[in-house]
Amino acid sequence: MDQAIITPAERERLTRYLAASNEQLLKLTQALSPAELDYKPAPDRWSAAENVEHLAVVENIILDRITKALEASADSKRSAWEGKDDVIVQEVESRVKRYQSPELGWPTGRWSHDELFRQFEAARQRTSDFAASTNAALRSYLLPHPFFGEVDCFQWLLMMAAHTVRHRAQIEELMATPDFPRAAATATAS
Repeated sequence: MDQAIITPAERERLTRYLAASNEQLLKLTQALSPAELDYKPAPDRWSAAENVEHLAVVENIILDRITKALEASADSKRSAWEGKDDVIVQEVESRVKRYQSPELGWPTGRWSHDELFRQFEAARQRTSDFAASTNAALRSYLLPHPFFGEVDCFQWLLMMAAHTVRHRAQIEELMATPDFPRAAATATAS
């Protein structure tokens, strides 16, 4: 692949995007009460806490897969997404198409609220440290994505930040529902 090694500009974009998506999610969710974190507008919808848990679990799985892939030989094939970083980021961020997470990434309520945020922050710190320090030829390693097919490892890292943006938007939609605890309390007080 021509662009095997990421450029300083790509690394800067990636690390800033990981940091910004992390900050925006935590700013939105860390001040929520337990009732707000656990609120679900319907049985088949995830709560804010479940969204954050999902993000922590998936981020750890993906980074483990990336580091394992880097132990093998680089790929000689090309991804259909080569040169389309912005497109894939927009696809992941957008909530127009709904995707069902593979079961491996489903939330199970495995952590308390405090531990949930510690787990998410630890997962993101691990990813951010990797993104900031790796000298691997991330563009030369492809991993299959359940919806997008073969994607290079740099794009996988970009998708982690985009995935956080997507779920932040999902939480914002949840918080805008009429029965959301804070919204219900505000409506009663008026």
